[in-house]
Amino acid sequence: MTIRDGYGQTETVLLCGNFPALSVKPGSMGKPSPGFEIGIIDHEGNQLPAGKEGDIAVRVKPERPTWIFKEYWRNPDATQACLRGDWYITGDRAYQDEEGYFWFVGRADDVIISAGYRIGPFEVESALKEHPAVAESAVVASPDEMRGEIVKAYVILAPGYSPTPELAPELQTYVKQVTAPYKYPREIEFVESLPKTISGKIRRVELREMERRKKQSGS
Repeated sequence: MTIRDGYGQTETVLLCGNFPALSVKPGSMGKPSPGFEIGIIDHEGNQLPAGKEGDIAVRVKPERPTWIFKEYWRNPDATQACLRGDWYITGDRAYQDEEGYFWFVGRADDVIISAGYRIGPFEVESALKEHPAVAESAVVASPDEMRGEIVKAYVILAPGYSPTPELAPELQTYVKQVTAPYKYPREIEFVESLPKTISGKIRRVELREMERRKKQSGS
């Protein structure tokens, strides 16, 4: 089965996709939809070169795309906050490869900065889910005195697996092999469920707050 991933928001239609005319790169969210100029930009609004992570942005000046929201209802501050120069900022992070394909990193608020490394939770979650013992996972930042933050994974196990003392190190080793070694979860907690929105998205903000309270209480 060929999986054609795409990327969009409530504020937009599909911004990127692995359209039928394109060769699919598994894991990529594809190339920009017709009618959109999509860029990866820095904090000053400058477009970044291939391979460099930045903010996903849609060019809205001098001509605003038809298929994008007008404003946040009765919230002009929020509308203004998502504009940077000629660009609308989606709030997500990604990078573009040499062939123009976009690769999702994560929500800007969800990116983990550990000992100077920027780590997207999406990649770590994807690596964990490739292991047969993992049914679902959520990766967040957990406060750490030495590294600032560490990668913490909440894991729901697949049927037939139990949280044995050997399983957590096995999952850590697996992630090291699938991704860069520094991205592995230094802490793994096995859980029965994860907090989610009504649409099924994981509420990482709730997990991050829970981690903050745990570290503050010393537990």
